[in-house]
Amino acid sequence: MATQRILDYIADRRPQTPCLVIDLEAVRASFEALSSALPDSAVYYAVKANPDPAVLSLLASLGSSFDTASVAEIEMALAAGATPNRISFGNTIKKERDVARAYELGIRLFAVDCEDEAQKVARAAPGSAVFCRILTDGEGAEWPLSRKFGCVPAMASEVLARAASLGLEAAGVSFHVGSQQTDLGSWDRAIADAKGVFDRASALGLDLRLLNMGGGFPARYLMDVPSAQAYGEAISEALRRHFGNRVPETIVEPGRGMVGNAGAILAEVVLVSRKSPDDPFRWVYLDIGKFGGLAETMDEAIRYPISTVRDGDPCEPCILAGPTCDSADVLYEKQPYPLPLTLKTGDQVVIGGTGAYTTTYSAVAFNGFEPLRSHAI
Repeated sequence: MATQRILDYIADRRPQTPCLVIDLEAVRASFEALSSALPDSAVYYAVKANPDPAVLSLLASLGSSFDTASVAEIEMALAAGATPNRISFGNTIKKERDVARAYELGIRLFAVDCEDEAQKVARAAPGSAVFCRILTDGEGAEWPLSRKFGCVPAMASEVLARAASLGLEAAGVSFHVGSQQTDLGSWDRAIADAKGVFDRASALGLDLRLLNMGGGFPARYLMDVPSAQAYGEAISEALRRHFGNRVPETIVEPGRGMVGNAGAILAEVVLVSRKSPDDPFRWVYLDIGKFGGLAETMDEAIRYPISTVRDGDPCEPCILAGPTCDSADVLYEKQPYPLPLTLKTGDQVVIGGTGAYTTTYSAVAFNGFEPLRSHAI
């Protein structure tokens, strides 16, 4: 749910809805917890989760590095105080001119997952280091990231060999076990696959040095999740099991786990209705929906904790929807959401755990609604 600092800000400032409020002290606490849990791994914050300048500046001051998906994100990280050697271009799908621009800005670490991408980097960023992303099954994640990114582990060593032949540094391997990953064993399986790539690359004469273990660290929504320390212990044990006393340089790329629970959205009930006199469900419409920043309710994958001004009153399940003229803008219908029977038009609600992947998913002007505003405190 929302931190007390966020609730105090809402009560004191009464900001216009909908808006996101980010507690920077909660971001700091998350960074410190993960750094403590994985002291031998560099933290590369995934800028796409929340690129608020205040968040980026805080993390840069704490020593964080940054995983970026575009030239714009690279420029944001640089503006926040990061040096180029603390930034990776981690998107495996890049225009060659964007690779060239990143190279001009000093970036020397790039993700690839096929030979064509390696050729692109070799032409536009000669001599740079690359890591090859491998596929994972994403099992146990609420928001799996399989199929679109990465190649099968057996192919990765060939991609890296090709990169080396083009004059690039074949630096290592990356993976992502899926966003909101609560299965601690997922990293063990992925690290085992990565070790296989290291071994095959060694047989090809390559000396890989880097293992990028991606993100996946969760935010707390409606259910408890393991602590940062639990993830750290599981990952460290897996590294020792598979790499023995030759553990490579490691990095992690937290996004949701860094900022998810540091933010809450203040929203307003626009309408409460039923579709027929005997409709078993009320429809509750908010002034924010999928197109306003809650895109991760797609397929009802992420269920956010919602508090209301009428908590404590009797509840019943309702269908929760957004305000736009698009029939897809329904948040929870397959599993209706329990909300107070007394909830009415004009009431405010607080949607917790929304510090990640909300402002960045907000449409620019769909139906004329302005993008989600953000307040960092």
